[in-house]
Amino acid sequence: MTFESSLLRRCWFLAGPTASGKTEVSLQLAEHLDAEIIGLDSMSLYRGMDIGTAKPSVDERSRVPHHLIDVLDPHEEFTVADYVIEAEKICREIVARGKVPLFIGGTGLYLRGVLRGVFAAPAADWEFRRQMEQRGESEGVDALHQKLSQVDPETAVRLHPNDTRRVIRALEVFHLTGQPVSAQQQEQPLPIGERPEHVYWLSPPREWLYDRINRRAQLMIDAGWVEEVQALLQRESGISRTAMQALGYQELIAHLNGECTLAAAVEQIQTRTRQFAKRQHTWFRNLEECRPIEITGDETAGRIVDQLMQQTYE
Repeated sequence: MTFESSLLRRCWFLAGPTASGKTEVSLQLAEHLDAEIIGLDSMSLYRGMDIGTAKPSVDERSRVPHHLIDVLDPHEEFTVADYVIEAEKICREIVARGKVPLFIGGTGLYLRGVLRGVFAAPAADWEFRRQMEQRGESEGVDALHQKLSQVDPETAVRLHPNDTRRVIRALEVFHLTGQPVSAQQQEQPLPIGERPEHVYWLSPPREWLYDRINRRAQLMIDAGWVEEVQALLQRESGISRTAMQALGYQELIAHLNGECTLAAAVEQIQTRTRQFAKRQHTWFRNLEECRPIEITGDETAGRIVDQLMQQTYE
């Protein structure tokens, strides 16, 4: 399940860790390129999850056409393969209009899936997942990670023990197929001459990024994030397991259930988001198709666009 090389080479990509300032840069870059934006974020797909996913606002989306944002209800599941199929279809439509497809976001698995393709993974085994989740709760996440190390050491090295969802998914694939997911995910980069030329990621200083993450969490609370989570919980159809993995939602649900104070939930959100940003940094750094754009945090979005265009002509 892959993009054709000729289509892929017509695309631009701008990734980066959460809170690195991608939104305004993406808008100005899209205007410069005469592009349409394709969301590269697994949680912005969901309607009603606006504040917590830092989704572009309605006004921002009115400046440039956006795709793969607000296309699912929170109870629906969506795989990487689903994403690649939809993204390829949208890319073809954008190119047919004479525009440039511009992928923007921070989901490394989606980026890798578009660049290298995805294998046909087995369908979810919800009972197995439930058993693993219970084991993680009773024995700790390290026990799950240790089990993964035994059956798929390569994937265990790549995944942090706290990345429970992906650890369980890797265990699930081994359980269903008898083969480690690493053996099935051998998608390699395209030959250099066939790769897209414009794959970039914003690489900010860690201290600056962590400060933005901490401040943004509180700003989201002030903007009504708790009320957003309450509204999701009141939906008759519920929230899917995938949507529940969005940063911050589990912590706020725990607060609404009386399990912790709001201050404690915010602190946990900040910690988890910083950990996630660190993993994103590692992911993009190790994806050889990606070219880092070093930023200090003091640049305007326009200046970063200038850096991107300068990279293009070097």
